[in-house]
Amino acid sequence: MAVIGAGWAGCAAAVELAQAGYRVTLLEAARTLGGRARRVETDRAHLDNGQHILLGAYSESLRLMKLAGIDREQALLTLPLQMRYPPNTGGMDFAAPSLPLPAPLHLATALFRARGLTREDKLSLARFSTTARWMGWQLHQDCSVSELLARFDQTPRLIQLMWRPLCLAALNTPPERASAQVFLNVLRDSLGARRRASDMLLPRADLSALFPEAASAYVEAHGGNVRSGAKVQAIHSIEGRLWQLDISGSAVGGTWSTYFSGVVLATGASQAAALLHDISECDTAALCSQLTAFEPEAITTVYLQYAASVKLDLPFYALLDDPYNHHYGQFVFDRGQLDASQPGLLAVVISASAQSADQPQELLAEAVAVQLAVDFQRPELGRPDWFKVITEKRATYASTPGLQRPSNDSGLPGLVLAGDYTAGDYPATLESAVRSGVAAAALLKRSAAQ
Repeated sequence: MAVIGAGWAGCAAAVELAQAGYRVTLLEAARTLGGRARRVETDRAHLDNGQHILLGAYSESLRLMKLAGIDREQALLTLPLQMRYPPNTGGMDFAAPSLPLPAPLHLATALFRARGLTREDKLSLARFSTTARWMGWQLHQDCSVSELLARFDQTPRLIQLMWRPLCLAALNTPPERASAQVFLNVLRDSLGARRRASDMLLPRADLSALFPEAASAYVEAHGGNVRSGAKVQAIHSIEGRLWQLDISGSAVGGTWSTYFSGVVLATGASQAAALLHDISECDTAALCSQLTAFEPEAITTVYLQYAASVKLDLPFYALLDDPYNHHYGQFVFDRGQLDASQPGLLAVVISASAQSADQPQELLAEAVAVQLAVDFQRPELGRPDWFKVITEKRATYASTPGLQRPSNDSGLPGLVLAGDYTAGDYPATLESAVRSGVAAAALLKRSAAQ
């Protein structure tokens, strides 16, 4: 079996197939495993191409990380659900209690204790949660998140402090364009599920080490091969029974071809479309059209390095973003509290960042540093020792209402798709990618057994 692409979806598929006893060849065009959630080696430090938050609801990601030998306690910092802003910025302080209260009592307690919200805001949030549960977290017809919030009479302040940042963080799509149903799906499995499902999990390790590299080691330990720097140039169907892969790159010493009975195509949607389009033996026009229809959304992470003694009071904070006044940051993470080797390093995340990322990196980093200095009332935060701006231009796709996503089944015998863009409940998240990889592997195993 071959898996093309060693992002989180491809790695998940490879681990599932290896566990089932198949000899897997995992092929990755880049040198670093992880796809759009990976480690980046810069001239300053090893950083991630984007700061991520996982949720306790990410059951498949956590299962496969454990299977691949990742120690959850060492790899992830577990925090109760929270939306906490720096003091005196006009934000709020909402945090679920650390005591093991059952759901939804832990959220009710957090709401009762929340500071910075009026009685009307709290009643608005309680009404949303109650009504969504009564509806089974389902809409008869999808609409935008903004329309949903208006329909549920959410207050402007609650939208600004809670729903908008949650929507941006979860869907990487502004509320006015984001799918309400997909947003409800995320809330259902976090706010509406068991208590630990709403926990926030902050990676201590870099994103490549968090799962992809462990998955690679698992595949090799089970008799498989992992080749980075190996780009699949073309796929050919051989009499409907085998798949020929034309591969090039330094990892394979030039160009060569090899054959597999089953293939998981786990590249990005546009790369998958290019490979499928060139399969002359099959009609893939409709599928390629669907794969090229996704609208990309960018995520920018601004890393700011200060003296090792600089730290925040909490591992992360929400920030009041106001792009018109050059306040671009939406969340800030104290990497030093997550990884002892990164003291004084702050990571500021800007989701759906296409507009802010268009400006010069120096100006964006300066604006973000000033924003932190003002919000935390700490002038030294305005003067970092160095900065690094990393923008993943195709980090996700816009999760819009009624978006049609292809299934894992390509319609071609022995060839399946895996990626965060395939049909599923979740938006383009790590969990969505992992679930897609698991589903793709299940299809391939079923096909091989027939």
